[in-house]
Amino acid sequence: MKIFIDGDASPVKQDVVEIATNHQVEVVIVTSVDHFTTKEYPANVSVVYVDKGQDMADFRIVSLIQKHDILVTQDYGLASLVLAKARVIHHSPWEYTTDNIDLLLAQRYHGGQLRKAGHRTKGPKPYTEEQRYSFRRILTKVLNEQLDINAD
Repeated sequence: MKIFIDGDASPVKQDVVEIATNHQVEVVIVTSVDHFTTKEYPANVSVVYVDKGQDMADFRIVSLIQKHDILVTQDYGLASLVLAKARVIHHSPWEYTTDNIDLLLAQRYHGGQLRKAGHRTKGPKPYTEEQRYSFRRILTKVLNEQLDINAD
């Protein structure tokens, strides 16, 4: 089991690394070469760089992710592609499910249509410490559930 991070705009990379390291779980950060870093990570963390281009990180994640893995992403489309085999968590914090993905995709489509028609839509609010705490709690819960599944 691994935890994948859709890394281009994730505000929780360090939180994921810390929690995964404490649980001795591998982390794979997938990000564009535009976000190249010389930051040193613990031995359980690897960074996969992909070429520039829309959805390149998404395509790589879809090709790498396996059953029982966990994905951290804010991308509804990517979440919908891997939901059948992995647990998917948004950093806001909540978990994508088969019950909420259709509504999320419809909202994304509607927002895109509004922007295409010239309407302005609100961007995300600043990430709060309360959200970070809740994200850490949800990731730990999901991670423990996946570790229990893999132990069986």
